[in-house]
Amino acid sequence: MAIREGDVIITTAPYVSGYRVVKVLGVAIGVTVRSRGLGGRFLAGLRSLAGGEIREFTELAEQARRQAIERMIQHAKELGANAVISFRLDSNEISEYMDEIIAYGTAVIIQPEESSRAQSID
Repeated sequence: MAIREGDVIITTAPYVSGYRVVKVLGVAIGVTVRSRGLGGRFLAGLRSLAGGEIREFTELAEQARRQAIERMIQHAKELGANAVISFRLDSNEISEYMDEIIAYGTAVIIQPEESSRAQSID
């Protein structure tokens, strides 16, 4: 399944159904490094005593993923791409309090397949 983020299509698959890759432009990358602030660590420590989800970290993780994806999309646009295929997210712990989040994929130019164009005219 592909999603559209603005004018860029993103998919984890190595293709976009109904389209063909006409040019591979390279790897599009988006990176962010986030620190778990002292306040968040303190609240998370208190919550971990009771068990359950630590919402402060969940929200921080979601924001970091979104920022990495947005940076990847911007990089893909700078390369001239209208799609990113084989999209992936990765994370690495840089230190006890910092995480690196990486969004990456292959920046490509895609065009509708001829059969798709013919079907959309009907």
